[in-house]
Amino acid sequence: MATEVMQSAEPRTNYLNAGHTVKSWLLTLDHKRIGLLYLFSISAFFFIGGIYATLIRLELVTPQGDLMTAETYNKVFTMHGVIMIFFFLIPSIPAVLGNFLLPLMLGAKDVAFPRLNLLSWYVFIVGGGMFMLTMINGGIDTGWTFYPPYSSIYSNTQVTLAGVSIFITGFSSILTGLNFMVTIHTMRAPGMTWFRLPLFVWAHYATSLIQILGTPVVAITVLALGFERTLQIGIFDPKLGGDPVLFQHMFWFYSHPAVYIMIIPSMGVVSELIANMTRKRVFGYHFVAFSSLAIAVFGFLVWGHHMFTSSQSMYAGLVFSLITYAVAIPSAIKTFNWTATIYKGSVSFDTPMIYALAFLGLFTIGGMTGLFLAAMGLDVHLHDTYFVVAHFHYVMVGGAIIGYLGGLHFWWPKITGKMYPEIWGRISAAIVFLGFNLTFFPQFVVGYLGMPRRYHSYVPEFQVLHILSSAGASILALGFLMPVFYFAWSIKYGKPAGANPWGAVGLEWQTPSPPPTENFTYQPVITTEAYEFEHVEEIKNAGKAEALQTA
Repeated sequence: MATEVMQSAEPRTNYLNAGHTVKSWLLTLDHKRIGLLYLFSISAFFFIGGIYATLIRLELVTPQGDLMTAETYNKVFTMHGVIMIFFFLIPSIPAVLGNFLLPLMLGAKDVAFPRLNLLSWYVFIVGGGMFMLTMINGGIDTGWTFYPPYSSIYSNTQVTLAGVSIFITGFSSILTGLNFMVTIHTMRAPGMTWFRLPLFVWAHYATSLIQILGTPVVAITVLALGFERTLQIGIFDPKLGGDPVLFQHMFWFYSHPAVYIMIIPSMGVVSELIANMTRKRVFGYHFVAFSSLAIAVFGFLVWGHHMFTSSQSMYAGLVFSLITYAVAIPSAIKTFNWTATIYKGSVSFDTPMIYALAFLGLFTIGGMTGLFLAAMGLDVHLHDTYFVVAHFHYVMVGGAIIGYLGGLHFWWPKITGKMYPEIWGRISAAIVFLGFNLTFFPQFVVGYLGMPRRYHSYVPEFQVLHILSSAGASILALGFLMPVFYFAWSIKYGKPAGANPWGAVGLEWQTPSPPPTENFTYQPVITTEAYEFEHVEEIKNAGKAEALQTA
């Protein structure tokens, strides 16, 4: 709750109708519109990446490589991985929900650097456009990890162009992280102390640290790979005096923390969903807040667990193995504290809460199977098998994307001012959960049995498991497509949402839906702790009354 001061007249416009021209959107400095620009952009990349995923699953229905050649299959899984990781998963929650909500949650009128915010979107579009050129010119076949010496010597695909596109896109991530950190430090409303911040803000602060500190490393790495490929400078190529293991050290020093760029914001979303859908303050708020920072710090110390089979010494592997087990502790703190929050809470099983519960189950499986890969002896057997594919997707899809969908459903009424059909939201969430498990759980089994990943043909004994996986993928695709239709339907036909349809707490729910261009017509002053639900019934009833009055 907050005290309102400096009350002014009700705004005549909101951010959606403040200007309808294309120019007004492309030159906007409004963080909310920039968040929507990112939403449309990454949704397009998600659709393209999904097409490549469909081709992969169609190829693997039969043991023979009969749909595409091995070379084409290499390109398909590479393009799927690069698009989904660099152009969807990394920017999804920070760029969309973070951009839209962070100033609202802080009681600010915008981010600290609005022009820099718009520039970050244009940089993202330039990098994404260059990667589209990579697709048009034949694609790449190195895998999303770009391992040399294959990527620097043998591949005759568009490795350099793809590397430049990722290098450029990295600046978008850096600018967003910098903007968020400065905004959180300098633009909090009066009374908004660090321990009154929503956990969504804590999660984005930790994510921003990784974006600023880690992204330059991968940018330098892919730039060095491009120089070696074009100028024959010996950096990673053994023939030129380079060391391919050096590339792995540099690549994974960023790319494992990048996993937390994808998952920590989703954890922040889940904290908001569970607190507001159970009408309880998050159990152990301080521990959950600091666990986000702990994950960010530990994330920079575990890159070597990707290299147990890459000439790394046994002693270095032992250290990385122990630290990898340790990084599970802050994640476990979050999971146990969320569970304790739900216990004896007034749980509302609306669509966002269903996604939050799905996140808890799927992320727990993803995290627990990560411990198998952290054990050196087991990793020797499981390395580069479908077990790794399943583990990665349980964390990234079952964690990051499920959290993203939960957040979209929770804040959609605030973004658009309209309610989506709740029954369709619940059906879609159930379909996503069932389809996901049917897609990826069989891959744990086929991986444990020894099937390597990135193979387009396999022994016939694995066919049943692959058929199950491909059937699950079709169900999962249906679950992903359904929100596109009912979200679009809700914009025109949905019921007016009112300022606070969920009876939630937080400054973003004290503005009209959709929010005015300037966010607040008054200066919020924070007087209570985060997730104060003493007056939740009054808040919820007021939201319902406003929705009825608007209708």
